[in-house]
Amino acid sequence: MDDTLKLHVLEKEDLPFIHQLFNNIDIMKYWFEEPSHSMALLEEQFSRNIRSEHIRQFTLKKDSENIGYIGFYNIEQIHRKAEFGIMIDPKHQGNGYASKAMELAIDYAFTILNLHKLYLIVAKENEKAIHIYKKAGFQVEAELKDEFFIHGSYHDTIVMSIFQHDYIKS
Repeated sequence: MDDTLKLHVLEKEDLPFIHQLFNNIDIMKYWFEEPSHSMALLEEQFSRNIRSEHIRQFTLKKDSENIGYIGFYNIEQIHRKAEFGIMIDPKHQGNGYASKAMELAIDYAFTILNLHKLYLIVAKENEKAIHIYKKAGFQVEAELKDEFFIHGSYHDTIVMSIFQHDYIKS
């Protein structure tokens, strides 16, 4: 695993990389979305979210190369929780980057944002991701039946979470 991986705040110049990820059908099926994000839409969302207290977005970089994307959504300061999402560029998958990215993201969530709970929603059939999430300390909270309709069929999802007190113990 490469220790030169770093989280970098999403910048406008990163949007072409994000555009490529958000329009990859193999990635977006696991985000339960259509791969139909125009550059104009991404620029609009970037401008709208740049000052938001409810979202944080990062690129995962190895030196100056973009490897992936990490987002914290629906950040709630009163309840101290947020939803987590991660994408690793398919050309960089299988190199252990997801595990390192998870470490960086969880550390940010609990030591910088001071969250109590970090949660995610994952497709039940995405066994590789579930394995990585469990390895990072996430635990299954619930299974949701027929939660998302993608490519002509409904898909079950799993809600997973990790708590700050469990992270600090480890």
